[in-house]
Amino acid sequence: MRKAIIDLPAELVRSITWDQGKELSSHVAFTVDTGVQVYFCDPHSPWQRGSNENTNGLLRQYFPKGTDLARHSRADLDAVALALNTRPRKTLYWKTPAEALDGLLHSAEQGSVATTP
Repeated sequence: MRKAIIDLPAELVRSITWDQGKELSSHVAFTVDTGVQVYFCDPHSPWQRGSNENTNGLLRQYFPKGTDLARHSRADLDAVALALNTRPRKTLYWKTPAEALDGLLHSAEQGSVATTP
């Protein structure tokens, strides 16, 4: 996650909200390395991170719950990421996540961050 975030403009990454899992147990080091503040959801409160829960649902189409991702190649994981990032989303006014991110990156280059429509 550090590698992905470090290349984004600071205007696009201000904080991350995480659940109570062990995945981000080194959150302090992550914040020091990236400057991104980490917040934690309350236990058993998935509505506090709706975008993440929606993405988990989309990922379940490819990887059933409990799947060991280490058994999949980088190419397999990249193919799923490409499929999800090029799939139009109603919440993005039927843009793909890739299109929305490109628009935000372009706006950041111009000196301001635009909202999505």
